[in-house]
Amino acid sequence: MYDIIGYYEAETVQEATELLRTNPKLKIIAGGTDVLVKMHGGQLEEAELLSIRKIAVLRDIRKTENGTIVIGPMATFTEVFNHPIMRENVPILTEAAISMGGPQIRNIATIGGNVCNGATSADSASSLFALNAHLKLQHLQGERVVPIREFYLGPGKVDLKPGEILTEILLYPEDYQGFGGQYIKFAMREAMDIATLGVAVLCKLEAGTFAEVRIGLGVAGPTPLRCLEAEEYARGKMVSQETVQEIGKQAIKSAKARTSWRASKEYREHLIEELAQRALKTAIVNAGGVELV
Repeated sequence: MYDIIGYYEAETVQEATELLRTNPKLKIIAGGTDVLVKMHGGQLEEAELLSIRKIAVLRDIRKTENGTIVIGPMATFTEVFNHPIMRENVPILTEAAISMGGPQIRNIATIGGNVCNGATSADSASSLFALNAHLKLQHLQGERVVPIREFYLGPGKVDLKPGEILTEILLYPEDYQGFGGQYIKFAMREAMDIATLGVAVLCKLEAGTFAEVRIGLGVAGPTPLRCLEAEEYARGKMVSQETVQEIGKQAIKSAKARTSWRASKEYREHLIEELAQRALKTAIVNAGGVELV
C-alpha cells in the first residue's frame, strides 16, 4: 500500500526549490527504489512526493576543463556504469554501480538517491568516500558544497537541510588522477543482496612506495567511513606483502563494526582485514605496480 496524499513534478531545479519552500513536508523522489519501499513498509505515511525525474540537467555526466568530473544525481546506476567518462577515469565507481542490485533496479535507481538515503550499505558510498567526493546542494537562495564525509550524520540521516536538493556529485582531479583502485562488495547473494561489507581502495605509487592510500568502508559502522589509521600508516611505506597485511590490520581500527542478523562483529572485522588487503593488491596493479603473491 502506498499512502500518497500529494504528488508534484518539477521540470527545473528552480521550480523544485520553490515547491520545497512552499511545502517543506515534500519528500523528493528520484528513481523511487528507496522511497517506495519505505512507503510500502509503512515507514512513510501520508506522503507528499516531489518528483525530479523531468529535470534533464540532473542526469548529466561530464568532465570540466579543469578535470573535475560532475555526476548528476539523477544518473542511474546503469548510466554510471556505461558512461565512458566514468569507465576511463573512475572505474572504482563503475564497479560499485554494477554491484548494485539486478539490471531492473540499476536501470531506475539513481546515484543521488543512493547517497541521500543515508544508508551505510549504499553501494556507491564507500567508493565516493575513497574518492573524496563533494556534493553540491542547492536551495532557493543559493548553494553550498559539502564533502561527502560530512554529509552522513548517522544511520539514515544526512545533512540535507529543508528546501535543499542535491544537484551535483563532484570528483576533483587530484582525487582520482594517478590512482589505481578496486571495489569489493561482499554479500550473501552477491549483487542481489544488501552488502554485508563494502570496501573501496585507491592507491597512488611513487618509486615502489605508497604515496597515498585511501580505504572507504560501508556497513563497517553506522555510516560509511574512511580507515584513517590505515591510510596514515601506509604513507611512504614500501609496497610489499608485509605492508599490505599490516594495512589490513590497521583498517580494523577505524571500523565500528557491530553484531547484527547479517554478521557478527568478529566476522565483519575479519572481512575488513581480508578484503582491504585483497582490494589493495588489485589497486596496486591498477596503479602500475607489481602483483603481490
